Amino acid sequence: MSSTFFPPRPKVEPKIYAYEDTNPQYAGLLKIGYTTKDVRERVAQQYPTLRPGERPYRIVLEEPAIRSDGTGFTDHDVHRMLRINGIPQAGG
Repeated sequence: MSSTFFPPRPKVEPKIYAYEDTNPQYAGLLKIGYTTKDVRERVAQQYPTLRPGERPYRIVLEEPAIRSDGTGFTDHDVHRMLRINGIPQAGG
């Protein structure tokens, strides 16, 4: 069979990430997200206005969104576990 009949699957590496906004009003809060893209690119999309100086955020976690059994999970699963463990969610 021709390899063009079954094109290769794109390599997807899902990630869970967390970042903090460096604005003092958000001190102590983390934003948790999920992406199949580069984490730095994904977080930068959430800050569309470029400004001089330091980035207005700091990425504190970047891990594969894959369990040890090979199944995946998303940020929704992380949020659910945080709620189960009594960690409050601030805002949206």
